Amino acid sequence: MPVILAIESSCDDTSVAITSDSGILAHVGRSQLIHEHFGGVVPELASREHLAQLLPLTRQALKIAGISAHRIDAFAVTAGPGLPGALMVGTSFAKSLSLVFQKPLIAVHHMHAHIMAHFIDPPKPEFPLLCLTVSGGHTQLVYLKDPFDLAVIGQTRDDAAGEAFDKGARMLGMTYPGGPQIDAWAQRGDPHFLNLPSAKVPGLDFSFSGLKTSLRLALEKGTAHHPDFIEVHRADLCASLQYAIVDMLIQKLRSAAQLYPCTDIALAGGVAANSGLQQAARLQCSELGSRLHLPKLAYCTDNAAMIAQTALYYHQKGQFAGQDLVAKPRWPLSADGLRFFT
Repeated sequence: MPVILAIESSCDDTSVAITSDSGILAHVGRSQLIHEHFGGVVPELASREHLAQLLPLTRQALKIAGISAHRIDAFAVTAGPGLPGALMVGTSFAKSLSLVFQKPLIAVHHMHAHIMAHFIDPPKPEFPLLCLTVSGGHTQLVYLKDPFDLAVIGQTRDDAAGEAFDKGARMLGMTYPGGPQIDAWAQRGDPHFLNLPSAKVPGLDFSFSGLKTSLRLALEKGTAHHPDFIEVHRADLCASLQYAIVDMLIQKLRSAAQLYPCTDIALAGGVAANSGLQQAARLQCSELGSRLHLPKLAYCTDNAAMIAQTALYYHQKGQFAGQDLVAKPRWPLSADGLRFFT
């Protein structure tokens, strides 16, 4: 099996990983804390931070793996989707490594990699697989017959679930990223304190923009009657918001499982770490008689280990990119789309 060095720089996490037939040999990364001062990711700052961190992280990964760059058989990189500038930094760096060491270049789809993170460590899912991928930028239901035979059967029509968490947290006076803070507060609150309605979207698609509006109106009404409304009821407000988001996710997951029967169901993406979503998914899979697969916390957020794992499948297929590789910020996930760079 080849030794692959992978790079992830699609948003605000810079990460480098090295994998081989022995598994992940090294996995290092840096989260860009600078963005919490702005309430969200500032694209230009993200690009600059990636530029500053990629070379030292690559050196660190090689040192941890105990190998030289000449031992690498291929270089992989997230080519999309993501922030244009951040992706450009990562792809330019990977192209340079490929050119200098005369080794193949592999362009990996970020959302595909989130799903394939489940195949890094056992127990690994079996196909067909139904995966709910939930992050700050995407919310998708994906049905896979094998690693490359897949279809997006449901997705958000507006905001992603992770974005709803973060923007809801901002309304509640929390810093970015707000999702983990919402989760922590929610565990101490009443999920039925507010009745936040779910959007009635047909089929398997999602919508979270109306949920944010409902939260804003509830906060304005509560604050008008009591200036300390948010502070006094913070746990209940967080629990109500989390319950509403998770309820929509699980409703659609249940519907998908009925339309696309399979033994294995997985959660992926940063929001997969949410305790409320995990608990609800366990209960749902128990009722369905399905096996639930949850990624390790380190593989929930954006990371290079999932890029390296996915690149192994690309390498086996001989699917390589050239020096004309250009990042694709809006790269749809589909079986045909995964062949974009062949």
